[in-house]
Amino acid sequence: MKLVLASGNAGKLKELQAMLAELPLQIVPQRELGVDDVPETGLTFVENALIKARHACAVTGLPALADDSGLIVDALDGAPGLYSARYAGSPTDDAANNAKLLDALRDVPAERRGARFYAVIVLLRHAGDPQPLICEGSWEGRIVDTPRGSHGFGYNPVFLDEALGLTAAEMPPEQKNARSHRAAALRLLLQRLSRQLAH
Repeated sequence: MKLVLASGNAGKLKELQAMLAELPLQIVPQRELGVDDVPETGLTFVENALIKARHACAVTGLPALADDSGLIVDALDGAPGLYSARYAGSPTDDAANNAKLLDALRDVPAERRGARFYAVIVLLRHAGDPQPLICEGSWEGRIVDTPRGSHGFGYNPVFLDEALGLTAAEMPPEQKNARSHRAAALRLLLQRLSRQLAH
């Protein structure tokens, strides 16, 4: 069975494909099926994930999986949040986003730099699916003063996993994929899928 990954983000696609590799599914990025990105006009992560999955289903006629995720920083009242990818404006620019974030936190002491990555993953069987599978995950951490590491994408170089003492960008992909917000949401989704398939 084919499953469309409803994302144009190369970093996300790489992560999701690695995490879904064990499933007996043919995982196809939406671009390979002629699906362009759709405007994310939702006011929540769930709404945006549903918009992306519905669009991919409607264009391809196949089941689709989409995620919407972002970085929530306590000292910034939850920003950049829903607008994480475009925090420094469009087109999206990871380095500019990180620079803007570090500038906004310049005078904030380490103990007040708590943050979390948050992800919602949605699976739709078809565009009109009345019961989408919706799962969420989060990854607690802190924002460092200076970017560290060369792995990953987005805010990975400035997000510190305090238990490991490493930024997400200092972790090899397998380690990050075991701890991340996206991995937590995907684990829940796979548990729910296996329960449904067992019935």
